[in-house]
Amino acid sequence: MAFLHGYNTALSSPEPTRLVVALDALPSERRGYGFEGAAMAVQLLDTLIPWRRGRFAELLAGAGSRHVYMMHVGAGWAMARLRSQLRPVMERCDPLLRWLVIDGYGFHEGYFHPARPTAGRERVRVLGDAAGCVFDQGLGRSLWFVHGADVRVLPAAVAQFDETRRADLWSGIGLACAYTGAACDANIKTLAAAVGSHRAHLAQGASFAAEARRLAGNETRSTDMACRLICGASAQQAAAITQDARSGLPNDGRPETYQAWRAAIRDLLARERAVA
Repeated sequence: MAFLHGYNTALSSPEPTRLVVALDALPSERRGYGFEGAAMAVQLLDTLIPWRRGRFAELLAGAGSRHVYMMHVGAGWAMARLRSQLRPVMERCDPLLRWLVIDGYGFHEGYFHPARPTAGRERVRVLGDAAGCVFDQGLGRSLWFVHGADVRVLPAAVAQFDETRRADLWSGIGLACAYTGAACDANIKTLAAAVGSHRAHLAQGASFAAEARRLAGNETRSTDMACRLICGASAQQAAAITQDARSGLPNDGRPETYQAWRAAIRDLLARERAVA
């Protein structure tokens, strides 16, 4: 598994040059998972060995910059594992993308504690109510894996949560669906038909996946197919919309700004691609 390869390699050899060589040896479509695992490992080392901090920042400033989405998510895994304070770590991250640390935290809680993910959500809400929404996006991604990408089961899994949380959960499912490429076109169509009024959130998640792959240079046909079926746009177009939606946002590090980015993506998709 690419994630474990990145994680174990980073623990045994965190020096960036050697680590990047090992990660770049992974198949292109799976390289992002390798950087995600490596990010978790170096963030653990930064936290547990405080007299030698800076490993995460060093990796992110170099080859990890192309995998910035996955790197921040991986840091979230580490913080969830340690139950450490989130704010000091996030303040050293990109002001907007730092909220993907909370996404990673949500994924960890949903994947490893599927019976009680709400406890983790309450811990992140000290950062603001909007942080809980980002947590749910990560939790939604975890549902895709916990339920084996089974589009027949996912609607019922989402329905178990309060209505106020479902849109964000669908956003995470859309991201996972488009990024992993684990579903055929018929299943993606079934998924898109099942979300009802949350179709725009599903599409926003898929657009995030397209932009993450574009930036990393590891685009896949499956991501493009998912975007065409969910967003009504190619992966290239969906990625461009994600970039455009970011322009003009304040650089204030607030979770509400991250939420505004997501909302702007949905608005642009609705305006340009008729995603209702």
